[in-house]
Amino acid sequence: MLTTILSATTVGLDGVCIKVEVDVASRGLPTFNIVGLPSKAIDESKERVKTAIHNSGYDMPESRIVVNLAPADIPKEGSLFDLPIAVGILASSKIIDNTFVENSLFVGELSLDGKIQPVPGILPITILARNQKVKNIFVPTKNAQEAAMVLGVTVYPVEKLTDLILHINQVKSIEPLSHISVEKLVPDIIYDFDFSTVYGQDYAKRALLIAAAGFHNVHLKGPPGAGKTLLARAFPSILPSMDTEEIIEVSKIYSIAGITTSAGVCLTRPFRAPHHTISRAALIGGGTKLTPGEISLAHRGALFLDEFPEFPRHVIEALRQPLEDGIISVARVSGSIIFPSRFLLLAASNPCPCGYLGHPKRACHCSYAQISLYKKKVSGPILDRIDIHVTVDPVDEEALTNAANAETSESIRIKVHEARARQEERFSEAKIRTNSEMTASQIREFCMIDPDAQALLKQAISRLSLSARSYFKIIKISQTIADLEKSNSVSVAHVSEALQYRAKEE
Repeated sequence: MLTTILSATTVGLDGVCIKVEVDVASRGLPTFNIVGLPSKAIDESKERVKTAIHNSGYDMPESRIVVNLAPADIPKEGSLFDLPIAVGILASSKIIDNTFVENSLFVGELSLDGKIQPVPGILPITILARNQKVKNIFVPTKNAQEAAMVLGVTVYPVEKLTDLILHINQVKSIEPLSHISVEKLVPDIIYDFDFSTVYGQDYAKRALLIAAAGFHNVHLKGPPGAGKTLLARAFPSILPSMDTEEIIEVSKIYSIAGITTSAGVCLTRPFRAPHHTISRAALIGGGTKLTPGEISLAHRGALFLDEFPEFPRHVIEALRQPLEDGIISVARVSGSIIFPSRFLLLAASNPCPCGYLGHPKRACHCSYAQISLYKKKVSGPILDRIDIHVTVDPVDEEALTNAANAETSESIRIKVHEARARQEERFSEAKIRTNSEMTASQIREFCMIDPDAQALLKQAISRLSLSARSYFKIIKISQTIADLEKSNSVSVAHVSEALQYRAKEE
């Protein structure tokens, strides 16, 4: 008897419908074959399914079983087809009602005792089910909250295979999980670091305020112990909260990567801080399954690269396109996938290998060749793509011993929210969210620059030899500063401050 069970997998960030065709033949030797480009994990599901059915108290048919995963030209990976294969075998063997499985989608991994284990990619699969007008989706209990974020499909959390069999046979029903509104999920965030604990460094704090408000890339440069890492670690505490669209967008990436939270979705902006020994594929994405990398996991959040020049040069150079386009196209022999990567780059570095070049009290022991080689590890094109460059000087004795009246992250975050609100209103008809995403044509459309400020920009082009990219970046930063000051136009003061954050010639 032939039974078709609806399931799904993920390709990139989207769900793809897979039909699990199960044929239990009455003739032929007892065999169990899976076709349709299955991976090793899927091929091993034969043993998991047989043992799970047996340990659930049911007999495995002693017949020739053929499972086809259609369409057959799409490579399938993972263990999420265990449950639909088991359901197909049970339906073909008439252990469960064959008509009940129509218009329902099944995903889940089976344990040998029949329990259903969680699998990655549930959120995009549930979105696919809704778009395909599928009425019901049966998912592992630990994935149910994630699936319930999608409105328009009934989510059934399945704990064990026996529970599903009894539900389908209408012996004991599984209660569906009610839709969970993302807007009602208020994250209870406790930040490990707060700006009030960072002594001194008012100039760097101001730069990070502007960066958070306009989503500008930042490079912090200074000697060891000046507070670069602490500033970066406190940076998430001033980032604005995500809206519903951003939450779903980020949660899809984390669902594909198999990174789940207790809430089922990511409610706070990502903050990724990979070690400098990270590989190129781990940073930008790839691998045999084409999974998202750190730049995609940092989408709509911050990517902190501490000890920036210590990263391999070819790894840093891989950031060129994502920093400019907000996406990364990963092409391999197995296929090509586009992942979103609209992240804020937060880089920190020392001025030289020993770290004390230009220190007011400690001498640098590096040779000129060592310093030159160290600086060449980060290319000019990468530095040109970073909006704000900040020199973090050592904290003086007065600031270090007197931390009174330091502004808290909460008060700074309020300013960021107000600036973002102005940008949201400005770009309501455009497909961008922040000032950093503006193109040249959008700058001409949205930025009102005073004549004196325009004259200052012209002087800066000739005197500072600004590139076209640097010129437009200064305007974007100036617009963010104007938003923080609640100004409707960009003035000379805004442009003057923005010019202070350009990369210094050394």
